[in-house]
This record gives sequence, structure tokens and C-alpha cells, in this order.
Amino acid sequence: MSPHVLEVHTRSAQVSRILIAPGLLSSLDAIVAEACPGASRLVVVSSPQVWGLHGAAVRHGLGVADREEFAPVLVPDGEKAKTMATLGRIHDALVVRGIDRKAVLVVVGGGVIGDMAGFAAASYLRGIRLVHVPTTVVAQTDSAIGGKVGVNHRLGKNLLGAFHQPALVAVDPTVLTTLSRRELRAGLYEVVKYGVIASPSLFTRCAETMDALLDGSPSALLPVITDCCAIKADVVTKDEREDGLRRILNFGHTIGHALEAVTNYRLLRHGEAVAYGMKAASAIAVARGTWSATEHAELVRLLDHMGPLPAIGGLDVDAILAATRRDKKVVAGTLHFVLPTRIGDTTIATDVDEPQVRVGLAEIGLA
Repeated sequence: MSPHVLEVHTRSAQVSRILIAPGLLSSLDAIVAEACPGASRLVVVSSPQVWGLHGAAVRHGLGVADREEFAPVLVPDGEKAKTMATLGRIHDALVVRGIDRKAVLVVVGGGVIGDMAGFAAASYLRGIRLVHVPTTVVAQTDSAIGGKVGVNHRLGKNLLGAFHQPALVAVDPTVLTTLSRRELRAGLYEVVKYGVIASPSLFTRCAETMDALLDGSPSALLPVITDCCAIKADVVTKDEREDGLRRILNFGHTIGHALEAVTNYRLLRHGEAVAYGMKAASAIAVARGTWSATEHAELVRLLDHMGPLPAIGGLDVDAILAATRRDKKVVAGTLHFVLPTRIGDTTIATDVDEPQVRVGLAEIGLA
């Protein structure tokens, strides 16, 4: 199958290409060479778990399967490892290996590894080229696209980072077969997000095919992945640095990030936190009169159909409120809150007050 090709055009970089096709890993050498001409070396960054699952296929696809000296840089995965210390381990490896400015960093993994390795590529020698080979639904549909890279600070998520556009994002949906059902479901919450913010047809497709999506059906996954990538590419082309339109991608993330922070990134997958955040934001929009109770019920019904979320009933509401005030979307003391207006459209509210946030928290069982 010929890959589906999308392009991201930004002021900060040449065209960033997204290629989507089953089996794409087998031709990594050719597509990386085309996207990154004149590369002096390739260096792969991944995690031990991901490399154990996909390392052999990546080595074969890059044409280095028979080279014993080729070794990836392996670092811990997960939000708890998304720190400056882990970033330093990647920097150390690049320095020790003598990686120069014409090299290409190929990151293989999900959103956390992609963010950390992308930040390493952005900061090492003031920037080297980056290729994403995403291995989770969240990474394939969202985090690998658009150039946001970074790590967490102990007081908040993704507070340290940069914008660094990848030269290439190679999306191979067949790698998703290694995901657990929980991990697959967590990624699909982000797919639902895209339907709410930008595409009624995608939302409807999710509702109609969710059981097949949760079963990991390639024929069901490919079109929704492609739709999400197309939406993200369009948004980033229009607004690379989140000055306006790109903020819609944060639907569900304000309260979602706060839930992750107060649970010390241990209880919830990112997508699960976003699912809670979408329910809360939806309830806030109903309370403000900008979103119908009918569409709120439709969204909640779809999210609930996807499966149970981890219980959060005992969390400290005041701690969650404090975490929202440290969100990176706070500008000049004002929180920009993404709220739905109808399925396929949103608004950015700058006047969501604490009582309204408490309405959202009550919707998810936090009174």
C-alpha cells in the first residue's frame, strides 16, 4: 500500500512530512533518507520495553540489522521518567557518541519518549533533525505531530520544552497490535477529542465503530488515525506556536493535566486523564449555556461505552484547583479553557472561574 502523505508547513521549519501506511517500518531507510538528505549518522532513542517489541523491525527497516555496532539509546519511559535527568542521559549519549549537527535522531516510542527525545534533538547543538516513529495511538494521532517537545517539572506537566518540528513522522498502524487493551483505549480517548473539536464525521465514526477500534481492528484504526493526523497537520500549519487555533487541541487537558499532577503521574494514563477532563469541560460548557445537555450526554455515553476509568473519588479538590492555576495554558494569570459549543467546534473561554471548575469536577465525582 502506498503511504498516505500529509504535510505540515510552518514558519520555523521546512515541510514536515507525515507518512501513514501499514508496514511502513520495513522501508524506514528509504523514507528517512528522503526526508533527511545528507545525514551523517542516525541515532535511535527508545525505551527498553518498546525496543524489545519493535527493535528488530526498526533495525531491519533502517538497514542496520547486520551491524552489531548499531545500538539505540535506551531510557526509562512513563510520565515519572519525563524529567530533566532523563533528558540529560540522552544528551550524555549524544555527546559520548560524537553526534554532529548533520545527524538525525530517530525516536521510537510513545508520547513520553517522543517528547523527551524531541527535546534532546531541539537542544543538542542547538538543534538536529528529528524523525518520529510513534508506537502508540496517542503518539500516532497527536503527540508526534506538531513539534511540541519537552519534559515535566515537579510542579506541572510539560513546563520545560520547545517547538522543534520533525522532518518526518512515520506512522505504521500495525505496531499498535502490541498495545494492551487499556493502552489502546487510552489513546482512543484522544481520537474522540479530535471528533469533538473538529470533525462531526470522525465523532460519528468513533461512535459507530468503537467496538472494532477497541479490538484493534486495522481496518477500523487506519481511517481514524489518518483523520486525526490530517486535523493536527492543518491546525499546526495555521498556528504552530499555540497563539490561537492550536489551543483547541487542549480540550480536556486542563483538568486532565491537573489530575495527572495530583496523582503523581501514577494512577492515570494520559488519555484517561483527558477523558475525565473532557467530561468536566463538557459539564462546564453546559452550565455556561454554550453547549447542549443532549450533546454532553452523547459525549459522556461514548466515553463510558469505551470502558471504566480508574477511580478518582478520593482526590483533593483544592489540590486539583491549584494545579489548574499552574497549567502552561495560563497566560498573564488568565487560564484559557477549551469548551465545546457543538460536536465539531469549540470556543476558548478566558473567564472560567473557580465555581465553574468545581461544577466540572463534580461531574467526574469530585465535589
